[in-house]
Amino acid sequence: MELDWLVAAVVLVPLLTAVLPVAASLRWKNVGWSFAAAIVSITFALAVGLAWHVYENGAEWYEVAGIPAPFGIELYADEFSMLVVILTLSICLGVLAYTRIGGPRGNAFYGGFLLLTGGMLGVVLTGDIFNLYVFLEIMAISSYALVSASKYRWSTYAAFKYLLVGTVGASFYLLGVALALSATGTLNMHDLTDQLAVAGYDNPVVVTAFVLMGVGLAIKIALFPVHTWLADAHASAPDGISAVISALMPAVAVYAFARIIFTVFTPEFLDANPTIAQLVLVGALLSLFVGSTFALLQDHIKLVLAYSTVSQFGIVLVGIAVANETAVFGSALHLFGHGFVKASLFILAGMFALRFGGIRTVDEYAGLAKRAPVMAGAFAVLGIAMIGLPPTVGFAGKWYIALGAFEEGMWIVSLLVLGSTLLSAGYILPFINRIYFHPFDGEDVDPASITAGMLIAIIAGATLGVALGLLSSEIYALLESAIQSLVS
Repeated sequence: MELDWLVAAVVLVPLLTAVLPVAASLRWKNVGWSFAAAIVSITFALAVGLAWHVYENGAEWYEVAGIPAPFGIELYADEFSMLVVILTLSICLGVLAYTRIGGPRGNAFYGGFLLLTGGMLGVVLTGDIFNLYVFLEIMAISSYALVSASKYRWSTYAAFKYLLVGTVGASFYLLGVALALSATGTLNMHDLTDQLAVAGYDNPVVVTAFVLMGVGLAIKIALFPVHTWLADAHASAPDGISAVISALMPAVAVYAFARIIFTVFTPEFLDANPTIAQLVLVGALLSLFVGSTFALLQDHIKLVLAYSTVSQFGIVLVGIAVANETAVFGSALHLFGHGFVKASLFILAGMFALRFGGIRTVDEYAGLAKRAPVMAGAFAVLGIAMIGLPPTVGFAGKWYIALGAFEEGMWIVSLLVLGSTLLSAGYILPFINRIYFHPFDGEDVDPASITAGMLIAIIAGATLGVALGLLSSEIYALLESAIQSLVS
């Protein structure tokens, strides 16, 4: 049975229906959430069917308008991309469970949310480096608007700063695309694999194209030193959007970076240009430690989590820079696990603020376990997963990355990755300590604001934070062939 249409449907359903909540405003108010929840649920069901089909039958291609590559636009789904698709849609559903009460509630907000979801899915499933740019911009433009939807004036400044930096990153990437096209005459990812080899991996145009595309994506990922937009945007955005732009948008950009390295330029390019590989590794390690250091200096929960994102994606990039099967699997596992854990922590931050009168700082978290034991327990489990203690997914991801580095003789890198756990503990444990070992002196303002859907979302996130770690060897066996094909 031909199911290639599913690849297009997963991208187009949220993109084409993003206008529905806005159009509904002509007659109904505050129905945007219902539209968004229904559309994301349908897209998730389609994605699950596609993921099963890809796992059973291999990668699937869809040629838009029936025009074959390299002249037409191609969408592509394999096991690696479907991992990120399922992550994206699962977190979007969890965020919607929070925003039903936590807000914002406007129809336009949910139109933007669907546009953001479609943009992220397009980045993951495109088979064309120019359309990767198009989807990156759809994702970015909608996120600028959603960040500014917060009630705080700071959010407008943060969104504007985000826009300026994001535009610079997109411009770098687009310049790289233009150079790749001039060197090869094609934009199709799989066609570029052959044409770049013909052009020569040491060709200055090819090298410059990679550097420009890499810098552009590094800005989107928020790697050090181009990370400064991230903390303002994440801390000032509505809590549900903070969960999306911290857990998913850097993850999607990392996926794009990995696809550019392994599918387009291939590991042979890194072998031919070892200096570039070393620069990627150094940049990743700097992000790991600078992000953790900045997180240690914060007492506002959303700023702590935002700088933690810089650090955690530094770890993911270390595995990609090491570029062997073990390390790349560790990066994929860490990316997947971090998405669920970080999104759940941001949702929990919003839930605590809803119930206890807008609390945000470590001192204000004192004694919350006495009034909200389920939420406190979920925070503790998720915090331990974020730190990277066994048997959680945070530990498993770091372990495979460190092991992959050790296999390449990079034992110092292995020690640095595992040693980063101490820094993570430094910024998470103070919150857990205040929650459990200090008296409650706040005000339980609105217990009814916490819904069953919110609790299910954070419990699911905490469960996955542990389960993915316990099942890491089984997941490795499941994805082994996909990882091999990616890095070979």
